Amino acid sequence: MATKTFQYIQSGVVPIPTENIDTDQIIPARFLKATTREGFGNNLFRDWRYDSDNKPITGFVLNDNTFSGKILVGGKNFGCGSSREHAAWAISDYGFDVVVSSFFADIFKGNALNNGLLPVQVSEAFLQKIFAAVFNDPSTELEVNLEKQTITLLSTGESEEFEINPYKKACLINGYDDIDYILSNIDKIEEYEKR
Repeated sequence: MATKTFQYIQSGVVPIPTENIDTDQIIPARFLKATTREGFGNNLFRDWRYDSDNKPITGFVLNDNTFSGKILVGGKNFGCGSSREHAAWAISDYGFDVVVSSFFADIFKGNALNNGLLPVQVSEAFLQKIFAAVFNDPSTELEVNLEKQTITLLSTGESEEFEINPYKKACLINGYDDIDYILSNIDKIEEYEKR
């Protein structure tokens, strides 16, 4: 199944500066009963967003209209814990296209890339600059250019490059899953078989 394409985004930021955000905090296990990817965004950070009476918790960033955008910025060691793919589904289904952190758990990073969600790893210093800028001015925007592999804090013009596996980069730019990528190279495969 092909995913959405991604090349470039300029967007506001939703900041969650907490470190060691694990996949059970991203999407609690009790919500993993669905068999399709849709609907998980409703329960993104469920136990941080709602109290035991199912009322929104005032002050949590997703309940605060001050911050909005398609870029989620989290603290160091984002996506640690279990290997549930549903965490990437929930973030994407909520409406985020990019997650920024100074470190991602490997399995989360792979799950994100496989599901059209771009994890952008930046230096700790740059991450702190993003948080400072956003909390100082909630209208702060980031620019993420996948082709150039750059992330830019537009308010200051400061920019960093980020790493991404070339194969996963090609998949994101073209909206390919693994099968689509193979099919996009069918001519090369057939030529190889002829030789």
